[in-house]
Amino acid sequence: MEEQKNNPLHGKTLERILVQLVDYYGWDELGYKININSFNVNPSINSSLKFLRKTPWARQKVEELYIRTFAKK
Repeated sequence: MEEQKNNPLHGKTLERILVQLVDYYGWDELGYKININSFNVNPSINSSLKFLRKTPWARQKVEELYIRTFAKK
């Protein structure tokens, strides 16, 4: 458990991370920052979550953006 103390993603679900990013950036800016179809073509939380759960590299990009955006606050 000590390892998780400094992990900014600890206790956050992928859905919560995505919702916060969409609220902060909006779909257009998020799609610009992370160029994946589920953010650029008919974006929705559900379709994006489905894609991110199956695509580790995309999930990593979302998590990295979340950390860069919110970890400092």
